[in-house]
Amino acid sequence: MKKILLPALIMIVFASKASAQSKGFTMADFKANIGKTGTLCDTVYSYKAVSDTLTLLNLGAAYPRQKYTIAIKGNKIKLDLSTIKGKHVCATGTFEFFKGQPEIVADKPEQITVN
Repeated sequence: MKKILLPALIMIVFASKASAQSKGFTMADFKANIGKTGTLCDTVYSYKAVSDTLTLLNLGAAYPRQKYTIAIKGNKIKLDLSTIKGKHVCATGTFEFFKGQPEIVADKPEQITVN
């Protein structure tokens, strides 16, 4: 029971933060939070399974015009990529830039929610 309760509580806390951030989150906000952990929500427009341990979800627009990318690292997070396009996804992770593009890195299942 404790194993289920803690992740559920974490998801509720992050969901409330995510709804607030998705309404007014800007690139300036992203830059101000580089290296920090935060939550960002948006619609998936495209994705790329780079390898069995790296999947990239492009939010806000399709690659190469995406606003943000969620880099899912490792093999613990299982997503149905065949139906992920058009879904609203929230990711909690470290804010980074990769080759000049804003990216959120996630490696645990509780860091990703699909609505």
